[in-house]
Amino acid sequence: MLTLQAHSADDYHAALRDHPTVLVDFYKDQCPGCRMLDMALTQVARTPAAADVVLLKVKLETVGETFFRDLGLRQTPTLSLVRDGNEVQRMAGYQSPAQIEAALAP
Repeated sequence: MLTLQAHSADDYHAALRDHPTVLVDFYKDQCPGCRMLDMALTQVARTPAAADVVLLKVKLETVGETFFRDLGLRQTPTLSLVRDGNEVQRMAGYQSPAQIEAALAP
């Protein structure tokens, strides 16, 4: 799993445009659930389910609250699975490695 960081809205949109399958991790630094989710993502990254997936990390403190609200996000962590530029699944809160792998299954 290739991991990218979005430092702006332009970075976010470019990643969705340039990669067929993107798992977006919306997070913030002072979030215990975000740190737990990061550990789950690290575990999933080593599985075959993640082979063709790009993980895009989007930090609230970097891109800003307005960007988060414009996307309809209500909490961190939130994962968004985007295929061919379209969000196909949104998962709010902590997700276990098994839940993430199930979401990535074609």
